Amino acid sequence: MAEPFKNLFSRAFFEFFTDVVEQYVPSFERDLFMEQIFDREWDNKELKARARHVSMVLKDNMFEDYPRNLEAILKMIRFIRKNKNRKGGIESMFFPDFIECFGLDHYQISIEAMEEITMYFSCEFAIRPFILKYPEKTMQQMLLWASHHHPLVRRLSTEGCRPRLPWAMSLPFLKKDPSPVLAILEKLKNDAAETVRRSVANNLNDIAKDNPEVVIGIVKKWQGISKETDWVVKHGSRTLLKQANPAIMEIFGLSATTDIKVTDFTIESPLVKIGSSLIFSFKVANNSKKDQLIRLEYGLYYLKANGSLARKVFKISEKIYPAGSETMVVRKQSFKIITTRVFHPGLHKLSIITNGQESILKEFSLNPE
Repeated sequence: MAEPFKNLFSRAFFEFFTDVVEQYVPSFERDLFMEQIFDREWDNKELKARARHVSMVLKDNMFEDYPRNLEAILKMIRFIRKNKNRKGGIESMFFPDFIECFGLDHYQISIEAMEEITMYFSCEFAIRPFILKYPEKTMQQMLLWASHHHPLVRRLSTEGCRPRLPWAMSLPFLKKDPSPVLAILEKLKNDAAETVRRSVANNLNDIAKDNPEVVIGIVKKWQGISKETDWVVKHGSRTLLKQANPAIMEIFGLSATTDIKVTDFTIESPLVKIGSSLIFSFKVANNSKKDQLIRLEYGLYYLKANGSLARKVFKISEKIYPAGSETMVVRKQSFKIITTRVFHPGLHKLSIITNGQESILKEFSLNPE
């Protein structure tokens, strides 16, 4: 089993980090800091809780005022980057968290610090309370960052204002009206950095969940500009594609057709244990006299705690199937225990989806380990 990310906050890391802090905080007490970090609750804390705990303990062991603390933190980061040949890993996430916790009343110096820190570790979470408290000037700053020379600052300009950024503070006003985000996305849609373009696509996908018509309009406007923007609009439309939104399906040439047939759908493992995999197979036939672009997906209906079923759509492929062809497809779906989903034993359902059209619903039983 892979080592949990939270264990990157190791004693060895803090031994290294305290060496750095001592250089910039003369009053720093290493032993007290270590004792406070590894308190009785440390082992029970998950990743983000550990980062927040480090922020709080660090603040208690530095100077009294925030500006002086922020200056020291920036010096620490510069030293680490220059002299220790260390890139910003997960264990560096408490640096932007420190700003999120204590810098909200110090707008200008916090914004300037985030511009630098995000080149070391992303400030996509830390910027969000600033967007909420100072929406107009922070979104204007994000637009300025969209022209920054460093790709990670440009990425912050779009990633930080995603309306539905996972694990982040919600931005309800951008869910309701994403207009302030659109100028940023427009500027970055064809960015030279793949990480920036991916963030633009993810932002579009967030917007599509609340304002599909906005994204449909952007897709129509951007499609065909370049292969990069074609990828951005396609990836940014993935939720609409899984929903089989008629306008999006038509734009991407995925309209429903009676010439596509699914046959011989078989669940090879109708009794699946939690921790193992579901195996299923089917044939897809293109009965047309011409080649067809077919998007293949399957819908997995997970049993919920209240006894209802909730569908999640998984993509298999999207490609051209020759005229008159018949193709066998075999797939596995893992039911390995993960932290982001709770599996409930009982009857589940599985369907096959072709160009947004769902067919042949079958049941299988998920059993305890």
